[in-house]
Amino acid sequence: MNIVCVAACTAGIAHTYIAREKLIKGARALGHNIQVETQGTIDTENELLAEDISAADVVILATDVKIKGEERFKNKRIVRVKTAVVIKSPVQFLEKVEKSITNT
Repeated sequence: MNIVCVAACTAGIAHTYIAREKLIKGARALGHNIQVETQGTIDTENELLAEDISAADVVILATDVKIKGEERFKNKRIVRVKTAVVIKSPVQFLEKVEKSITNT
């Protein structure tokens, strides 16, 4: 599965980057491709490219705040989740996403 994600927490520091790392490790453990953009105190990093978004099977918004550029994901399947969920159990979360994708 091809996944694109945006991670952003209220402070834009710790949880944003921890969520990014947990999602990457979890996706790789399950054999998925993932690109994770972060939006935090130092602005946007690892900005998703249009071709990455186009190729994505799902968009995960692991956010606790409103993000910039959400319109880029128009017509894509979007899963919204709090950063704490992906930090606590990234593999279980991604398995649920995987099941929801294959059941539709």
